[in-house]
This record gives sequence, C-alpha cells and structure tokens, in this order.
Amino acid sequence: MGSPCEVLTDGGDKQLAGRLSSLVASEAWRIEDKFSRYLDGNVIQRINTAHGEPVEVDAETGNLLDFAATLFDISGGSFDITSGVLRAVWTFDGSDNIPAQDDIDKVLGRVGWQRVTWADSQLTMQPGMEVDLGGIGKEYAVDRCTALARSAANVPVMINFGGDLAVTSPPVSRQSWKVGIEGPNVDSAEKLVDLRQGALATSGDARRFLLRNGVRYSHILDPRTGWSVPDAPASITVAADTCTQAGMMSTLAMLRGAAAEEFLAAQELLHWCRR
Repeated sequence: MGSPCEVLTDGGDKQLAGRLSSLVASEAWRIEDKFSRYLDGNVIQRINTAHGEPVEVDAETGNLLDFAATLFDISGGSFDITSGVLRAVWTFDGSDNIPAQDDIDKVLGRVGWQRVTWADSQLTMQPGMEVDLGGIGKEYAVDRCTALARSAANVPVMINFGGDLAVTSPPVSRQSWKVGIEGPNVDSAEKLVDLRQGALATSGDARRFLLRNGVRYSHILDPRTGWSVPDAPASITVAADTCTQAGMMSTLAMLRGAAAEEFLAAQELLHWCRR
C-alpha cells in the first residue's frame, strides 16, 4: 500500500487481535500482489506489457476498471488511470526539478482512457500505454478489509492504511474513534475528528511536491495537460460511508483546483480543506 498500515480494535483479547491482524494483512497483501504496478506476474503487468494485444481480466479487475471508467467520465477526463506514465518526467522529491513542456508532450501521447478499448472483460491499449490503479486501490483495500473484519469479529475495528481508513462500529469504551487530520507539519495533527461510523480519506501534497520560485507543484497531475493541477488545496479530507467513496470525492475535489471547495459543498459530504 506504500504506507504504514494498522488494525485497531477496542475489546477482545490478544488472540482475537492477532487473528484479525492476520486476516487483514492477508487481504491487503493479496490486493497489493494482484494490482500493484511495481510487481511482476500480476494482471497489471500483463495489461501493461500486452503491446496492443487484448487482455482478458477477471471479475474483480473488471469491476475496478469499470469504476475507473466511471470516474474518467464524471471527471471530464481529469481522473485517468492511464496517466501514471507521466512519472517518466515528474519526480516529486521536494526539489525544483520541473520538467520541460517538450518532455511532457512526448509522454502525453501515451495518456488517455479514451484511447482504450474496454468491453466484454477485455482491455486493449495502444503500445506504450499503461494502467495504474494506485488512485483507487488503497481505498478499495480498506473497504475489503473492513468488511472481512466486520464478519470475523463482534468488536469495533478500525482499518487504517496510510490515513485512508474505515471503522466497523463505534468503540465500546467511548462514543467515537479519535482521528487526527495531518497539518502542514506532517508529524502532528491539525484537527481531531470524532468518527463513529463510515470512513475518511485524504488527498494532498504534504509529502510529494516540487517547489520553484515560490510555486508549489502538487503530485496531483491533470492528465489532459500533464501539469500539476493549479490552485489545488494542500489537503482535502472527506468523510463518507465507505473509504472508496471518500477517496473518490477527495481526489475529484483536488482535480477541481481552485473550485475544490465549491465542488465539495455541492456533494453535501462532511469535509475538511486546507489551503
């Protein structure tokens, strides 16, 4: 998941905690092994090395591709799982190394879900194109693991994968889980949220950005231009029924840039935004 992951329980004993942790870890590793673009031999590698040939995918992969296609449509193309190839010219290491327009243009020719054929469980991409499910995979994993924990034990559980999290129920010992939202100083919480049910997800550039001449370039890229989304908030946290929904809304808001708060207000979801 590319981040610290934890399972918190309120109640039960050491044996139950160990069983829940093993259950969640197994599912998290299964999803990581299956969908990470960094690993060999999985469905993502098969798709990304197909060289223009169609690839048949299973139902779980198909559902994630359907979801990605929906996000592409409702975002007007600003959410695009083929945009990962832009990492060839962008490295968000806190430096001032901004790529040249010519270099971005060369990569943009390999970006665009509209260039992909996705039908009847078969995905066909042009040679050189890739898919990257990193924008939805972690939230999907949180929801899968939360459902497994809810079925396996009758104790309140929180699943937290790098700040994207969900709970099965309120804790026994108090009315709500206390969740900190990271501030400009990544080692401290800017706000404490009382979470009784549902999920939280956060998008932001606290750890991945570039800085040149006083301008901060977020790792949130617009796949239509190849550039960082201008005037985007530094951080957006959204509360929703599921982590997938919360993550979708926080990401779509980020992609709106200066209009992020207006977009979030229209969704009538509880949210926190930091400029």
